[in-house]
Amino acid sequence: MNKIILFAFLLIQNLIFAQFSERNLSSENWKFKNSKDKNWLSATVPGTVHLDLMNNKMIPDPYKDENEKKVQWVENEDWDYQTSFKISSKELQNQNIELVFNGLDTYSEIYLNGKLLKKTDNMFRKWEIPVKNNLKIGENILQVKFKSSVNVGKELAKKVPFTVPESPRSFVRKAQYQFGWDWGPRLVTAGIWKDIKLEFWNNAKIENVKIEQKVLAKQKAELNVYTEIFADKEGKYFVSINNQVNNIQLKKGKNTIQISFTINNPKLWQPNGWGDPILYDLKISLQKDSKILAEKAERIGLRTVELIQEKDEKGKSFYFKVNGNPMYAKGTNWIPSDSFTPRITKENYQKLIQDSKEANMNMIRIWGGGIYEDDEFYKACDENGILVWQDFMFAGSFYPADENFQKNVEFEVKDQIERLQNHPSLALWCGNNEIDEAIVNWGYQKQFKYSKEDSLQVWKDYKKIFHEVIPNAIKKYASNDKQIYWESSPSIGWGHKESLTEGDSHYWGVWWGEQPFEIYNEKVPRFASEYGFQGMPTLETTKSMFSEKPDLNFQNGTIKAHEKHSRGWEIIDLYMKRDYKIPTDFVKYNYVSQLLQARGMQIAIEAHRRAKSYNMGTLYWQLNDCWPVVSWSSIDYLGNWKALHYQVKRSFENQVILTEEKDGVLSFYGINDGLKNFEDVFVEIEVIDFNGKVLNEIATVPDGKTLKEIVKFDPIEIENLISDSSKNEVFLKLTLKDKNEKIIAQNNHFFVKPKDLKLTKPTIKIKNISTTEIEISTDVLAKNVYLVGDTHFSDNYFDLLPNTSRKITLSKPLGKVDVMSLWDAMNE
Repeated sequence: MNKIILFAFLLIQNLIFAQFSERNLSSENWKFKNSKDKNWLSATVPGTVHLDLMNNKMIPDPYKDENEKKVQWVENEDWDYQTSFKISSKELQNQNIELVFNGLDTYSEIYLNGKLLKKTDNMFRKWEIPVKNNLKIGENILQVKFKSSVNVGKELAKKVPFTVPESPRSFVRKAQYQFGWDWGPRLVTAGIWKDIKLEFWNNAKIENVKIEQKVLAKQKAELNVYTEIFADKEGKYFVSINNQVNNIQLKKGKNTIQISFTINNPKLWQPNGWGDPILYDLKISLQKDSKILAEKAERIGLRTVELIQEKDEKGKSFYFKVNGNPMYAKGTNWIPSDSFTPRITKENYQKLIQDSKEANMNMIRIWGGGIYEDDEFYKACDENGILVWQDFMFAGSFYPADENFQKNVEFEVKDQIERLQNHPSLALWCGNNEIDEAIVNWGYQKQFKYSKEDSLQVWKDYKKIFHEVIPNAIKKYASNDKQIYWESSPSIGWGHKESLTEGDSHYWGVWWGEQPFEIYNEKVPRFASEYGFQGMPTLETTKSMFSEKPDLNFQNGTIKAHEKHSRGWEIIDLYMKRDYKIPTDFVKYNYVSQLLQARGMQIAIEAHRRAKSYNMGTLYWQLNDCWPVVSWSSIDYLGNWKALHYQVKRSFENQVILTEEKDGVLSFYGINDGLKNFEDVFVEIEVIDFNGKVLNEIATVPDGKTLKEIVKFDPIEIENLISDSSKNEVFLKLTLKDKNEKIIAQNNHFFVKPKDLKLTKPTIKIKNISTTEIEISTDVLAKNVYLVGDTHFSDNYFDLLPNTSRKITLSKPLGKVDVMSLWDAMNE
């Protein structure tokens, strides 16, 4: 019996010394305090100081009422965090123990048992600290003391001889949107925003795995798996990939081991709309003397992505080729989905990416003023076939380029590349958001009275960071197939004609320039990576702005405080007056503001898609919100789809039939973004009045045309279509069909703006089919049917044609569904 106990003890001892293990210190009993105070309060890790203050009822919820103003003092204070944890004698026997911080926001000093271990200065970096010699058996005290980023930033700004715009945010490596944006609050926070772990390892550990796709053919995919291993002891080790064992010899210190790995008969990872995003699991294991020292799991996809820029007669192309096929990019821009990032759950990420997939998107641009998102975001994109345009976290300002800043940026890039590069969804690294444009177009130099030397220094600093430091770091740390780099988005500002003939474009003539929506038909770029228009959030989210009973009134301070653009309401009214009648009722205004936003983006998207292959991408601004707000988003803070998201789903269908009206002539375009071609396509056109009477029927048949990417049908004079009918009393029902008369796509065309439509009051009936399905019908045209209820509707804000019905599914049972149409909003 004693021998058995001894054997078990020795086995356990061997395992302790053999395996890598870790302890999560985030779940320990954390507390925090203002550095000036003596009293400690309970804290949550991961978290932020604002959330901890709210949980202790020290500040009100800044998302409610006008409370944002009441919490601004928090950013000017220093904050201390502390916990204690026990270490056993067995744990201390490990050869190596490291304290790993995955995210500290931002300027901190780390103390263990009273000894200063490290000072940090970057929210986006991972910090690994050897601590074996600083630990003791029993109780250990860990402290993280945060300095105010605002105060540190101001001190750094003083060292520059000229005024930097948006100072001090550009001096601190933290999420730039925390300093306030025209859709977000100013909540400059601090805290331990990601997990803290103690890692125990012996002999050797895996530091990083880089997977490079060397050859991708039908018969096999050949990979190079680069495994970075840090060894305490030199000697013979084994690395296995999915149980294929390789003998290796390690020297003491850092080793990079290259191992070839083959996947036979590989299946491709395809973007959404082209097929399934097939994923493969790789398990990399490090062993010595039949003992597992460390393991790492990677989930990869086999695909090729190229950025194609070729000169042509109109400028230079800009598009992504995926798996050898040109891909029309359809998608959006992403901001952090909460101002307090630790609140973003895995479920939040999965839902927003699922919503993007459902809206027929295949690309998301992560905007450079937020954060490098959680692993769950990229995992969700991998699983749903959504490619990621990844900005580095620099946005809309001038940035320094002193030696410390350069080193800090390089390590930031290294950490993020090593974390993200194996994701098949990752398509492109982009240096920044709108900094090139800010230097050239925004007039800061004149505003702040720069000397010629100051202006030259700004360009010198810009080129150092975005033309040298970042691309050099990508070459150094990223695998060869993950090195597509684009210096700045946009490449050329929207005031310059070249912005429409090459590179990517942020076109803001609509909204900022107050140009009518129809200008989108003229201002078509090669790749639209930003454009947008504001709309109100849903009523549910609007009501959530209030801590007590909502006062839905435009003069209410809370409503005003949740529109962060200084002229937001004025611009919405200006555009609404052009296209709709402005309702005085708040609920109806909310509804029409969403229709207005959806209409503007529909015009833009259709103009872009009609210009295929000149234009090869359309990413609207923006998908989501970081708090309850009037903004450019298509999904509001609570996750509700606005009218825009429903419209995007329709506008981004793989096959669409679109129209273009010009000088009394109507042109028709069949567009196909899928991989399958359609033979002998034609368009059926029905002219219908608002009561449902068919006034004319025409079939437009080109000469045996195959729909590969785009087909333009013969134009028709509008007079020949509608004869004596008034444009405000009829519409076209368009159906795109193939040679077998199978429906490929459908659409409706209206000849006048919504405010000019001669609508009659529809009798809309709702019939319950089941607890989660309804059927909705109408006698006459019901324009923009709006279903209201505490559930998600499979479709909403849609046109219901005369004498037709439509089935709608509900995400959860609902007792009663209310309904509104454009007629109700226009006839108060």
